[in-house]
Amino acid sequence: MNNKTQTLKGFRDFLPRESRVRNYVKNILTDTFLSFGFQPLETPALEYKSTLIGKSGSETDKLLYSFTDKGDRQIGLRYDLTVPAAKVLTIYQNEISLPFKRFQIQPVWRADKPQKGRYREFVQSDIDIYGSSSPLAEAEIVAIIYQALTKLNFKKFQIKLNSRIVLSQIIAQSGVKIDKNTVLQSLDKLDKIGNKGVKDELVSKGLTPTQIDSLFDYIKTAQPDDYLKQVFDAISLLGVPQDYFSFSPTLVRGLDYYTGPIFETFIEDSNIGAIGGGGRYDDLIKSLGGPDVPAVGYAFGFERLIEVINDLDLLPELSQSPTKVMIANFDPQTLPQSLKLASLLRQNNLNTFFYPNPDKIAKQFKYADSQKIPFVVIIGSDEAKNNLVTFKNMQTREQKTVTSEELLQILC
Repeated sequence: MNNKTQTLKGFRDFLPRESRVRNYVKNILTDTFLSFGFQPLETPALEYKSTLIGKSGSETDKLLYSFTDKGDRQIGLRYDLTVPAAKVLTIYQNEISLPFKRFQIQPVWRADKPQKGRYREFVQSDIDIYGSSSPLAEAEIVAIIYQALTKLNFKKFQIKLNSRIVLSQIIAQSGVKIDKNTVLQSLDKLDKIGNKGVKDELVSKGLTPTQIDSLFDYIKTAQPDDYLKQVFDAISLLGVPQDYFSFSPTLVRGLDYYTGPIFETFIEDSNIGAIGGGGRYDDLIKSLGGPDVPAVGYAFGFERLIEVINDLDLLPELSQSPTKVMIANFDPQTLPQSLKLASLLRQNNLNTFFYPNPDKIAKQFKYADSQKIPFVVIIGSDEAKNNLVTFKNMQTREQKTVTSEELLQILC
């Protein structure tokens, strides 16, 4: 038996700085979703296995963490956030008013083979609009993508849009008779294996060179259909500059359940691929056991977002601690005044750390430095007698003695 203390393979620990970065991204996404009137939804980590199994295909079922609990129930950890949302729409359909704009940012679990960028536990960030067949729904999703990425300091990115209906028309016009989904699966690999790779794969699937040439000719001349044109018009009206979105007739997205517009987002100067994707899926919720409602949604690649933000150095100054002030434990006689000051600062929305041990003041200063806490406050006997405090700016090393009121004015 291995008694070594270690983290499970495919799982991660996030130390304070990493957690601050993750919270920074999560908070910006959340604020953006709320600004568009989306409502938060949370579902349990565990569901009945019967709720999860058979919903996303046999390959998905193989990656499901499932077990028998102490009540002899067959249960599993959620694989994604879509199936639990379908469950919610089913159970609470008499309580949920449509259209329902929902966002969900929670971890999911997959018994996958860990490798770079692929984990067994990771966060998904989904937004969906249930109960609307309007092109305004797609447009609003695109506007959210634009707003969120702009707030995250991305300057160069592209939201590419296409439609499964446009793709189906291209395949039909090309005279292809085999299952259109198998053709779409090959086209979806264009960015990875190029034109020749896709053409070779299509030949292996039974397409003739004439059909393949026709398929690629129609792709080159493809135009948005009427519905997609309405989506583009609404995107512009929602304030998204034209430089940030475009029609991409080769965009496919590999999932079979899309029924209309599809979209993916790519960051320039990054080779990580799409950092999010989605589209319209009007039949999926019903197929998952939920009510028959139209739906459109998008998933931000939360882990990929963080990776690209770090790679492109887009973070604001997060190296400083979220704690604004540390109050030193300087003198047992002045402890009451120090604790009262800590309470006063917190009442004024200043994150305040009280140093718990009566260590040497040099050690306390060293600790504040190590934690990137910008200010240290000291109340000694002289300060206490005169209702004053001494505070030190840990960056400039400047030190001043002021009243509590003056300290608040300086820090707030």
